[in-house]
Amino acid sequence: MSHMEVGVLSSAREDGGNPFETIARYGVRCTQFANWDPARWTREGANRLAADARRCGVKLAAIWAGYSGEAVWNFSEGPQTLGLVPPRQRARRVKELQQAADFAARCGAPAIVTHCGFIPENPSDRLYAGTLEAIGAVARHCRKRGVGFWFETGQETPVTLLRVIEDLGLPNLGINLDTANLILYGKGNPVDALDVFGRYVRNLHAKDGRYPTNGRTLGAETPIGTGKVDFYRLFRKLDALGFDGEVVIEREIRGPQQARDIKQSIGYLRRLIGRAAATRRKPRR
Repeated sequence: MSHMEVGVLSSAREDGGNPFETIARYGVRCTQFANWDPARWTREGANRLAADARRCGVKLAAIWAGYSGEAVWNFSEGPQTLGLVPPRQRARRVKELQQAADFAARCGAPAIVTHCGFIPENPSDRLYAGTLEAIGAVARHCRKRGVGFWFETGQETPVTLLRVIEDLGLPNLGINLDTANLILYGKGNPVDALDVFGRYVRNLHAKDGRYPTNGRTLGAETPIGTGKVDFYRLFRKLDALGFDGEVVIEREIRGPQQARDIKQSIGYLRRLIGRAAATRRKPRR
């Protein structure tokens, strides 16, 4: 029987209320908590978040950590603005992600997750060494605090991400596999990517979408089950790898349609996870 657990991504509420009340109403019991405001990485905030999670019976599968400064989600400006790749942003963002690690440790989350940016495909690229150094500074701080550092997939090819993990050689590194992002960025597909880095996958963002149709704009996100992600094959492969992490739904729209899509996705994913586990091949005698 698979131990994959379906959850839903959460973030701070505008009214300051408990962000996990909605998560619990969906009928799930795990979440990643996403925050883009480094000013929120406080001791008091961590204590309050942990208390809110306990009150709602929700488990923190990870803290999704954003950072300050411009962030443009496309192919033309993204390489100069996202993650730890842009040199002018690195020092500040390293400190902010280290603060996020402190926050995660205080509220009992197992790891922080973030986008590291368009990591160069060529390891001889002048940006590669500096990016590696910055990622290492964050990951080593995470390790001191007893938390993992997990890369969210998307902006780098699977083999580039594998190379970064191998070059750093730190035991707390892992991957948050966003099932749509490899497709949206045109970097691969999540099923085949497991052949490259499957052993490092710790969490999933369950998301769907289509490939880019021009060279400047990401592909379109779609409701789960209507895009290019083959979730059944993905769960079969994850099951074979012994994956037992959380499958956290991320639907990047707002309003009533977001809630409807999430509710439909919960049942859809649970059924496919069950089917994948039921069809697991029995070991030969």
